Amino acid sequence: MVFLFCNLACKSTLNYMFKKGTKLYSIFKGTCPKCHEESMYTNKNPYILSEALSMNEKCSNCSTKYKIEPSFFYGAMYVSYGVGIAFAVAAFVISHFVFNASLNYLFISIVITLIAFMPIIMRVSRNIWINIFMSYDKSLAKK
Repeated sequence: MVFLFCNLACKSTLNYMFKKGTKLYSIFKGTCPKCHEESMYTNKNPYILSEALSMNEKCSNCSTKYKIEPSFFYGAMYVSYGVGIAFAVAAFVISHFVFNASLNYLFISIVITLIAFMPIIMRVSRNIWINIFMSYDKSLAKK
């Protein structure tokens, strides 16, 4: 009974955290930070490397310009460092505590994780960076 209650409470908390109108929704979905209606990227698949960082100029729903200034997304490099460290720590913890890997395998697992998730890390970093400076506006969302 307690497990069922905790499970329902966790699901409702997660649904609230990733609900449209929250920063996490825009960060993980890659949608416009103002209206949450349209993807900021021309191609939703980050693993097409030639188009991984190709962004629309502005939102077709609310006309929000994504590139606020010419070098706006250079700041996302700092965020990318932190996100990369989080992925590396996750790879270390899983390799060490789940698989009980040796030091060499720990290093290899971290490198493989960072290479495999590089496009996702780059996009999430851009999404975090733009969401620091813009907030959701309910009046701009489609009804």
